[in-house]
Formats: sequence, structure tokens, C-alpha cells
Amino acid sequence: MDYDKILSRRAVALKPSGIRRFFDIAAEMDDVISLGVGEPDFKTPWSIRRAGIESLERGHTWYTANSGLAPLKKEIAGYLRRRFTLEYDAKTEVLVTVGGSEAIDLAIRTLVNPGDEVLVVEPSFVCYTPITALTDGVPVPIATKPEDGFRLTPEALRAAITPKTKLLVLPFPNNPTGGIMRREHLEAVAEVLRGTDIMVLSDEIYAELTYGGERHVSFAEIDGMKERTVIVNGFSKSYAMTGWRLGYAVGPAPVIAQMTKVHQFAIMCAPTTSQYAAVEALKNCDGDIEEMRDSYDMRRRLLVDGLNRMGLRCFEPEGAFYVFPSIRETGMASGEFCEKLLAAEHVAVIPGDAFGESGEGFVRISYSYSVNHLLEALKRIERFLKTL
Repeated sequence: MDYDKILSRRAVALKPSGIRRFFDIAAEMDDVISLGVGEPDFKTPWSIRRAGIESLERGHTWYTANSGLAPLKKEIAGYLRRRFTLEYDAKTEVLVTVGGSEAIDLAIRTLVNPGDEVLVVEPSFVCYTPITALTDGVPVPIATKPEDGFRLTPEALRAAITPKTKLLVLPFPNNPTGGIMRREHLEAVAEVLRGTDIMVLSDEIYAELTYGGERHVSFAEIDGMKERTVIVNGFSKSYAMTGWRLGYAVGPAPVIAQMTKVHQFAIMCAPTTSQYAAVEALKNCDGDIEEMRDSYDMRRRLLVDGLNRMGLRCFEPEGAFYVFPSIRETGMASGEFCEKLLAAEHVAVIPGDAFGESGEGFVRISYSYSVNHLLEALKRIERFLKTL
């Protein structure tokens, strides 16, 4: 068989994830401190695990409705009302998905036609551009800069818009930079979009992880923006539920209806046990979020201070659980730095260019790990820098 002729050209053209490449290398080495994967080191809170166990004991092992359990959709709508003053109809404007990643995929496939341009704010999570390419859409990166707080500026957005622009991906709080968009920044972006038909995919998976006293503001909260916004969120980061694979999308009913249709054919429904567990998370686990956020905040300050002290200039992240220090003063490219650090000191971090070309010259380090791991990693990184 000539698989070069058989395989989809679009699939073959996709580059493998730069995150997973380093994770896989590190997994085969001894004594490695891996700070590469964005996964909480906390266990899922016990009450959530108990709810999942009880659902199994009661025999709740059948398919749910395609769009999700009705009680869960009701709780999602209630959560958004309670935390962000957003009103969504649980029956028609909420879709439960297999993680936030499926929600992103569904939104892009539902909204993007061949040739449509999708504006992707970078550096950002690795999936937006490949999914756009698989739909025959055209990814258009918009680079952000540390001097702007890695925020999308209205000037950069305005310069990127063309008659073919269909969708803006707004990934804040941001992975990998930790940058956030405050209300005034979102209002400036909204002003550019008014009078256009451009839709917005607002990836808010880190909405509960912001620091410094200011809570996250959803783009859909900005006047006139709800009708053009699909919000993606989930349970992996804020509730330490990565392995439960549960997320959701909310947005205008006509868009959610089409996303649900694709979801019906591709997935059927999200995991039943996970959905019952998520009902408990939304009902009773706000306090667990606060405890985890406080711990991340302490680790954030520890890592930023340590990196700056050793000479790796580090923008202070205000959201998510990553730092994005510059390694330009070493004279190495991001990939070379990460490979040499891994070989010399067995510390795995992710090259910044895995998150878009504008990430070159930086590396991503996750602080969703124990303090002992972070302290040992800082010691090894500093020792590595002294050899350069």
C-alpha cells in the first residue's frame, strides 16, 4: 500500500504537538522534572469523585442526551450567572462536550467555511491553527508582545481584519503566557468588531485562575458581544478534572444547535459518569477552586522571582498556571535551549515556538507542580545557565 497516496493531505501536513514531543522524551528519561504539561497536581476534590462513584453504583451508565444531562446544563447556566452575570438558556444555549478541546473543534467546524480566515491570537494553545487547517480555513496569526502584557491590542486586530475574516479566537487567560484581558481591553476589542459579522471563540478554560484581586471578565459580558460569542470552558483546570474529559460551550442558540448536530454524529455524548461528577463540582466546590488558586498564586510568585533573579526576564503572569520567560539572552533558539536543558539537567520545559512563531525566544514553564519540584527545577535551571 502506498500510504503517501492514501492518507489525507491535510492530516499529513499537520505538525505534531510541540508540547507532547518534549513530554514523550522526558517520559523515557530517569530523574526528570517535567514542567511541561498543563495539568493540576491536585487530586479531584473528594466530593466530586464521590458523586462519580455514586453514579456508577446507582447504575447510571447509559448514554445521556446528546447535548448533556439536563441537571448539568442547568448548573452550567447557573454557574455562569453566579460568577460572570451571564444569562444562557440551559436547553438551547449550552452544549456539554468531551473536554474543552472538543468544544473548540465543534465551534471552528461549525463556523468556518473553506477560505474563511480565522484570526488566532498568539502565542496560544496549540489546537486552534491545526483545527482551522482541517476545515480548509485560513489561520491568520496575530502576534502579542510582552510590553503589551501579551494582550490583543485593537490596533493589531484592526490591521489583521480582511473581507474574508470569519472568526477571532480570543484565548484569555492565556496559555502559555499567563496574560489576561481586563474589561477595558475587551471593550477596545469589541469596538473594532462592532459593525462586522466576525464571530468570536472565547476560550475561557482558565477563567477561575486569575491573580491580583481582579476576577476574569468574559468577552460575552461586554455590551453587544454576547450575540457573536461562543464561550468554551470546562472542568479540567479549575476543578483538577483533566482525566474526566468534560467541557462545554455556550453561545447563541442557532450556533449551539449546529455544534450539537456535529457532536451527535462525531461523539454522541460526553462521558456519563463525568457529567454526574460535574454537577457536584458546580453545586458545591467553589471553595476548592479558591484553595487551589491560592496555592497556584504562591507558586507563581516563587517561580517568577526565581527566574528573574537568575537573569531570565519573566513577564509576570496574571492568569492560568504558566510563566513564559525570555531566553533570548542565552543566544539560543527556544528548541535548542529546551533540548540542552533536558539533556544537561533533566528539566523538561516547552519551547515557546510550539505556541506560534511569536513564541520564539521564550519557553513555557508550568507551575501546576509541587513546590519541591519547582524549587529543584529552579536550582537545576540556574546551574545550567551558569555553564553557558
